[in-house]
Amino acid sequence: MYTLYTDAATDTDTAQSAAGILIVHAGQQQQLKAVLPNGDNHHAEFYAALAGFDALLKRLDNPQSVSVRYFTDSKIVADSLAKRYAKHYQKLVDELLSKQAQFNLVINQWVPEKQNQGAHNLAQQALRQHREAD
Repeated sequence: MYTLYTDAATDTDTAQSAAGILIVHAGQQQQLKAVLPNGDNHHAEFYAALAGFDALLKRLDNPQSVSVRYFTDSKIVADSLAKRYAKHYQKLVDELLSKQAQFNLVINQWVPEKQNQGAHNLAQQALRQHREAD
């Protein structure tokens, strides 16, 4: 089983966003950072989740044989995945569900921010790097 943690960070002044992605499997950790489309933090959390599942898909030859435990500290992402619906984010929910459908099993779980520190710290680092690059 793979474990995936994602988090987003957004600069409210510039709308710049970045993601932190942590993939854990067989005692190994992969730490990834990604620049996300500019926008609000809710959009950024969905884009971070998409980036996380994209990163997993790129690493696997046969995702249909893989189970994933997915952790997010975003209530809107967790709730939207559980309901398979989000009024203002349906396109992103559908995209995320489509990526998740490529795996054997995905267990989505909300966690408090303090239990998502790895992805959170990576997202903050990525946002700082994104700001410095501009």
